[in-house]
Amino acid sequence: MYRKFSSRFLTGIVASTLLIAGGGEAFSQSAPDAVSRPLEKDADVIRKGRVDAPEGDGIQPSQGVTLFDRMGADLPPLPPEKEFKGKIDEAYGAFQRGEYVTALDKALTRAQAGDAAAQTLVAEMMSRGLGIASDPKTAAFWYGQAANGGDPAAMFQYALLLMQGRNVTRDKAKADEFMRKAADAGNASAQFNWAQILVSENPGAKGLSEALPYYEKSAEQGVADAQYAVAQIYVSVSDIGPEKRAQARDWMLRAAKAGFDTAQLDMGVWLVNGVGGPRDYNEGYNWMQRAALKGNVAAQNKLSHLYIQALGTRPDPVEAAKWYVLSRRAGMKDLALEDFYLGLTDEQQKQAIDAANKFRRS
Repeated sequence: MYRKFSSRFLTGIVASTLLIAGGGEAFSQSAPDAVSRPLEKDADVIRKGRVDAPEGDGIQPSQGVTLFDRMGADLPPLPPEKEFKGKIDEAYGAFQRGEYVTALDKALTRAQAGDAAAQTLVAEMMSRGLGIASDPKTAAFWYGQAANGGDPAAMFQYALLLMQGRNVTRDKAKADEFMRKAADAGNASAQFNWAQILVSENPGAKGLSEALPYYEKSAEQGVADAQYAVAQIYVSVSDIGPEKRAQARDWMLRAAKAGFDTAQLDMGVWLVNGVGGPRDYNEGYNWMQRAALKGNVAAQNKLSHLYIQALGTRPDPVEAAKWYVLSRRAGMKDLALEDFYLGLTDEQQKQAIDAANKFRRS
């Protein structure tokens, strides 16, 4: 539903410029367009660790309950559901069930009476062509009505329209006003975008200082781009306190686990270089490989170095050459890797090219 205003995290301000030891030139990474990126199907969730009992305390690990123990046994009663005392929104309920015509009918009646939430729903359905033919211009009208009525989601969407001048007159001042209001009202995407605006318009420490609280709020709501930004600011800005600096790797890990390939790349670099915590070559290799498999060119380049230097993996000249070929085809030059590649046998080069030709992004 939401789209991102700034297509890139502001490189050169807090971008990562870390080197893998012996790995060639420094590189910086920018966040791609994807604020509301869905989690990967294999994305890690919070795990509860296991505590081993000290010897001699008589505590034994549970053996579990077998299938035969469970057969015919009465299940414990479910906890009672809390009584819902809020107002039932029939329009949104129908929308969530996929009953778009019904949802539009119910929402339109309320929208015409000035209900901001209903106006947002009407705008969303019209913009996406759900229950009605797509009508971006009328959708923009309803987003404007809902934004003026104080709906945070509508304020964010309307700010995007005003920035781009899509079906409305372009008005940056009004766009900034609605983006800020949406951010202050708790919209996670607006918080990230408003932080981007603050950094863009206030280069240096002042902009980062003003933007950080919005990045943090957005990160806490699960926006991977914001989590990445918080991690980079925590580790890169000199006046960040030690308690926040110690959390930098945790935020980078959250963004990486959410499937953000740039964060996966930087997580790999941080682990290999020992940034924000101890070195871990094996985990560094694993994160680098994830990003490379997604087509991240910088990760493909750095993964080649890991194979050459046997960091976190066995040395493999053909695999190293394969990743170099892929990154070179994408336009990333690396003289050290080119020298390595030219030093391979003709058969090894052929195998690497064949492997690169067969590569498919995961």
